[in-house]
Amino acid sequence: MDLHQGDCVQLLSGDKEQFQVIAIDDDHNRCWVRRWPLLPNGSPVFEVSMQQITGSSNRTQRHSLASL
Repeated sequence: MDLHQGDCVQLLSGDKEQFQVIAIDDDHNRCWVRRWPLLPNGSPVFEVSMQQITGSSNRTQRHSLASL
């Protein structure tokens, strides 16, 4: 999977929620994500295996971390 920081993805959990990729560790096949859009008090970041990601949204919809 071609995954980049800032991409919005869905997880295999089955719900339709989107998560933003914060960081990627290709060596260990892990990444850190947070719910997107952000909750009013922020969204906690958590680690997931890349096998838990079903796919990323169109790259034109990627959200810049620099603007947050």
